[in-house]
Amino acid sequence: MTEISVIVPHYNDLARLDRCLAALVAQTMPGERFEIVVADNMSPCGEAAVGACIAGRARLILAREKGAGPARNAGVAASGGRLLAFIDADCVAEPGWLAAGIAALDAADFVGGRVKVTREHDGRRSGAEAFEAVFAFNFESYIRDKQFTGSGNLFCSRAMFDHVGGFRVGMSEDVDFSWRARDLGYRLAYAPDAVIGHPARSDWQALHRKWQRVNAELFELALLEPGGRWKWFARSLALPLSIAAHAPRVLASPELADPGERARALAMLARLRLWRFGDAMLRTAWLRR
Repeated sequence: MTEISVIVPHYNDLARLDRCLAALVAQTMPGERFEIVVADNMSPCGEAAVGACIAGRARLILAREKGAGPARNAGVAASGGRLLAFIDADCVAEPGWLAAGIAALDAADFVGGRVKVTREHDGRRSGAEAFEAVFAFNFESYIRDKQFTGSGNLFCSRAMFDHVGGFRVGMSEDVDFSWRARDLGYRLAYAPDAVIGHPARSDWQALHRKWQRVNAELFELALLEPGGRWKWFARSLALPLSIAAHAPRVLASPELADPGERARALAMLARLRLWRFGDAMLRTAWLRR
């Protein structure tokens, strides 16, 4: 049996998949210890184009059920590793990523690594890019404060994955997976040396699409909790207040280069939190029908 399987869900982003695979084959861990499985979610560019992009660096399987969670599940089902590592196709792993994540499993049952927010140009950051540079992908906080880790930089054993039951559809898949694992007694840890880069969303449209999905998933997840409807409502009421509460974080962030980036990040913080508040109120009103 292969020791480690690296699972990469993919949908119609060949340029980023190429960069992701180039970084995976350049890992410090010897290549004979791991396999790479790309689970393509029926990309419109076609199987042949994805296969040409992979070019012998990974094994390609087709995941016909839509969604990153089902693609990850399909990749696991087709893989042979005793240990599993998950990375998204738009991410780039640093050379020691895989070795650090696997080593961290000696002290925990499942592990989340560190995510750096990157940009794909040299110009000034847009408001969305500046916002994400400050607020996106803080896996250390997710793990320490909320007891979950993102599924785009995740390590676990196959035995644990099978016991937990894989990723579900229609809810925040990484939160749900982590909490189900926690409730089964599995221990979660943070691996700061298991580092990947994730590109920031470039504009409001991209950020809006992300949060439409995240709000919908978190809403469905909240409904599974006892009293979850009212907890959702209470948390939503705090969203406008969170603008002022989080503004100092923008002003003090070392990730932002100048006052212009800070101003654009603050504007995006306000726009996004107010949109999320309105969306949450609409969902709550629907529940009360």
